[in-house]
Amino acid sequence: MAEFDLTTRMGQYLDRHLVFPLLEFLSVKELYDEKEMLKGKLELLSNTNMVDFAMDVHKNLYPDQDVPNSLKEKRGHVVMELKQLQMETDLITKIFEDPEVIRQMQSSRDGRQLSDFLYKEHGFKAEMVETLYNYAKFQYECGNYSGAAEYLYFVRILLPPNDRSYLDTLWGKLASEILMQNWETALEDLNRLKEVIDANTFSSALLSLQQRTWLVHWSLFVFFNHPKGRDLIIDMFLYQQLYLNAIQTVCPHILRYLTTAVITNKARRRTVLKDLVKVIQQESYTYKDPITEFVECLYVHFDFDGAQQKLRECESVLINDFFLVACLEDFIENARLLIFETFCRIHECISINMLAQKLNMTPDDAERWIVNLIRNARLDAKIDSKLGHVVMGALAMSPYQQVIEKTKNLAFRSQVLAMTLEKKMNMKDKEAVGWGGHE
Repeated sequence: MAEFDLTTRMGQYLDRHLVFPLLEFLSVKELYDEKEMLKGKLELLSNTNMVDFAMDVHKNLYPDQDVPNSLKEKRGHVVMELKQLQMETDLITKIFEDPEVIRQMQSSRDGRQLSDFLYKEHGFKAEMVETLYNYAKFQYECGNYSGAAEYLYFVRILLPPNDRSYLDTLWGKLASEILMQNWETALEDLNRLKEVIDANTFSSALLSLQQRTWLVHWSLFVFFNHPKGRDLIIDMFLYQQLYLNAIQTVCPHILRYLTTAVITNKARRRTVLKDLVKVIQQESYTYKDPITEFVECLYVHFDFDGAQQKLRECESVLINDFFLVACLEDFIENARLLIFETFCRIHECISINMLAQKLNMTPDDAERWIVNLIRNARLDAKIDSKLGHVVMGALAMSPYQQVIEKTKNLAFRSQVLAMTLEKKMNMKDKEAVGWGGHE
């Protein structure tokens, strides 16, 4: 199912370290030739300091060849530079280990106040922040994300927001927390970075768009792992115009993730589906996949056979998507429920066999599923097992009946309005005659 794989598109907006988990996932799924995957990993690693990892990948890719001298030499340079940076930051790290400094950092919300304390009490110097930043960045490139996160935390506190390295510090901290799978802290860092991007006046609108596009992609790691993620993704991607504009302008493929979040969000699904359908329709000429097409089939065309076919394809898409694989069962269950609910709106009596086909289930499984649905969702329906039918409690109104009823109501309201106007006109005529009599 490689035709629906978005890794190449996504990789353009991710830090290379964030691409590694996606490549590992694809290797496990065996969607592509393993040698090509290893070549891709080796190319990504070439611009990092993870030399030992690169050596292992090279051995797997070329088992009959020795590790190139260039990698061995690079390893020596990395070790030497790391030792040099450790020496330069040794004094700084000792300052941050001081109990009084730790207390000040925990209690102080003002970076300037903390800086003044460090300069006055511990002989701290402005260039030490840059040294710490360089060390954190080097640690990150070596794959030591915990060390990078720790030092970037110090740098963020001490740097003024208008410093040219401040934004890079926030990006690095977020990436480190994502790669360590610290989702609560990652969400805090994501929100902090979003605030800075939204408040910042970048040199051009294009640069602002670029920053938001990156943030949209990086946020997927957080949103599909944090317990509140499926609410947060709807709030940010669908209802914050700047981010919706970024998705529609640069990366409409993100609609796959927004659609999945909406379908699997039982609490908010009913209220947001209409807005989602509108966006999917607007972007259908630039991007579509089985997940967005499923929604179109169901809510735009009312094509139940098409929705059933797309649901089968959705399963293959979800199982091979790094971000969505964990949503598979939840998505299928909720998608079937949407088909069932929509089908029930326009049918009073439904054949279980026919419904089973629409839901891509066996008749027995479909009957059990409906029984549980009636019991748990308090659905106003009953099953006639002898006839193999589901009978809806409330009479369903066909679209034609709905139009007729609305027309009747409109005609009645028009008639009432006309009568009211006529009465008012008569009263005015009478009043006019009365005033004339006095004259």
